[in-house]
Amino acid sequence: MKKTRDIKYIFVLGGVMSGLGKGIAASSIGYLLKQAGVKVTILKLDPYLNIDPGTMNPYQHGEVFVLDDGSETDLDLGHYERFIDVDMTKNNNATSGQIYSTVLDRERKGEYLGETVQVIPHITDEIKNRIKALNSPRKKYDVVICEVGGTVGDIESLPFMEAIRQLSLEVGYHNHMIVHVTLLPFVKASGELKSKPTQHSVMKLREIGLAPDMILCRSEHPIEQSVRDKIALFCNVRPDHVIEGRDVPSIYEVPLAMHEQNAGQLINERLKIEKTPRLNDLKRFIHHYKNPQHEITIAMCGKYTELIDSYKSVMESFVHAGVENNARVNVKWVQTEKIKGPGAAHSAFSDVQGILLLPGFGFRGGEGKILASKYARENRVPFLGICLGLQCAVIDFARNVCGLDGANSTEFDKKTRYPVIDLMESQRAIKIKGGTMRLGAYDCDLQVGTKTFAAYRRKKISERHRHRYEVNNRYRKKLEDNGLVFSGVNKDLGVVEAIEIKDHPWFVAGQFHPELKSRVNRAHPLFREFIRASIKDLK
Repeated sequence: MKKTRDIKYIFVLGGVMSGLGKGIAASSIGYLLKQAGVKVTILKLDPYLNIDPGTMNPYQHGEVFVLDDGSETDLDLGHYERFIDVDMTKNNNATSGQIYSTVLDRERKGEYLGETVQVIPHITDEIKNRIKALNSPRKKYDVVICEVGGTVGDIESLPFMEAIRQLSLEVGYHNHMIVHVTLLPFVKASGELKSKPTQHSVMKLREIGLAPDMILCRSEHPIEQSVRDKIALFCNVRPDHVIEGRDVPSIYEVPLAMHEQNAGQLINERLKIEKTPRLNDLKRFIHHYKNPQHEITIAMCGKYTELIDSYKSVMESFVHAGVENNARVNVKWVQTEKIKGPGAAHSAFSDVQGILLLPGFGFRGGEGKILASKYARENRVPFLGICLGLQCAVIDFARNVCGLDGANSTEFDKKTRYPVIDLMESQRAIKIKGGTMRLGAYDCDLQVGTKTFAAYRRKKISERHRHRYEVNNRYRKKLEDNGLVFSGVNKDLGVVEAIEIKDHPWFVAGQFHPELKSRVNRAHPLFREFIRASIKDLK
């Protein structure tokens, strides 16, 4: 009888403070395994009580990353997809809110047969079920990487830690590994790195029954061997299992930095994986990233410009598209609230080679985005609009080309005389906010001969959406008669998906979010062509 292979688990936990890059660490480990031919997936366990981050302000949680199945998830899932080149599903993100909701729903249905429902075992069992379900029923993955949000010691993360402790015992020593990501602060006055926060973090971890097998130390400075030895001694790991996590110019260097420190081999030894990664493609990517032939500046127009994580996927798409075009893409952040007229638009855009209108919600900064579209259109600056960016481009065209003075979106002005952008019919009766937008992957038919078609090189595409408003079909003929090209439509729903302007070097906008599908090994077609057009503008 053939023995069923064991599933391996890698748990990535954080200590000292949040925001140290656990998602990048998990993604980098996943990349090393994937490039060694190991079938791998990644799960994000988030301790917050929201069902998902969909209703959170970007200032609170950064970008909401939407999957093909319509799930609104943590931005780390974007890193997972970009690094290991797989499409995630709702099963790859679990929050405390989802877990508690599932358990309480079962209790209401009487499924616990009169038991007292408790954190242990009911919540912890559900967490373990979520981890195991990612690989059920066919066991298509060899390794499941689990990243736990927050830091060790947080009250809300304790059930996750306990579930991991239990699961570690169940699967056995060679089938699990704990990677602990911590911070080594540098004290300028004494000129030294301090390991005490890491020691205390590991102490807290051991109090709850877990011990790290590898410690990834984030630091702005090189970690000398004496510091590694001290951490190893006090944290009960081998010195070669203390891995330096220095800041690097590109997050895509992290797998290479880990590989150079033998981290991948150490993981393989622990989990009994006899394979080595192929990293030539990534080395080539990093070489082109560091040695570009061209350098351009793109204006990023939005209203959350103070927090870069709000647009994480767009920033990474620029990296991918820049490398494919042998260019460094510099970003000029433009807060659209501050663009009040043509003079402000000229000041903001006269020194850039491309303008990107970012997605968003609400009227704040809307008029500035419309002026940005007008500037790009009239001054023939390469332009890419995403979601709300498309809508603002349509408003600009309606007002300034079609003569529909005061045209607007009903999101900005409910009483506008010309509602060229309006609430989707399917959204009109909806009162509940969470998870009710048009979400996930939808098909789009492209018009042959357009710049959009030339970018994708195929007639039918699928892209991810997250919106409630759309181009009002009552104005489509008027817009089209005046020269606006509807280069992409969803024929089943009868909605506009992409627009462009004919006599322009490159003016394209999509109702969808192309940034969500750009990968390190494959830049998104629209970003690739947008950057290519911007390089031509530079010349």
